[in-house]
Amino acid sequence: MEYRQLELALLPRVYSGLTGPGKKYFDPNNPRSFTSKLERAELDKKLKDRLQRAEAAGANAFETLGVYAAAVTAGNAAGLPAETLNNLTLGYLASRVLYTWIYIWGQENRKIIPLRTIVWGVAMSCCMALFSIAGVRGL
Repeated sequence: MEYRQLELALLPRVYSGLTGPGKKYFDPNNPRSFTSKLERAELDKKLKDRLQRAEAAGANAFETLGVYAAAVTAGNAAGLPAETLNNLTLGYLASRVLYTWIYIWGQENRKIIPLRTIVWGVAMSCCMALFSIAGVRGL
């Protein structure tokens, strides 16, 4: 299931720059320039903000990918039951989907913004649970 997190990490970029409304500003030869090009783009402010948040959501997904991969690896190495691995992995992935939605679209409603941190915490808690259960099982 680790490849699912990689797919989830790429989805914001697919939306913002590869197929979405920011496509004409995305340069595959210099992808890091995309956000600065968006700042200068003649786009509606709401759309521009959404595209920039999509880039940030994708970056955040890649930043957490290592923790997730290490947690799953630790769980596998400790011989955790498949049900435990699957449930915590699905919890993580579901949290990441919700996190990405909140980050890109949900932040347009100021009341939803605090949920982003909570959902991120749930995703990281799933990883920490995998590490903890693997550690206890390894004793």
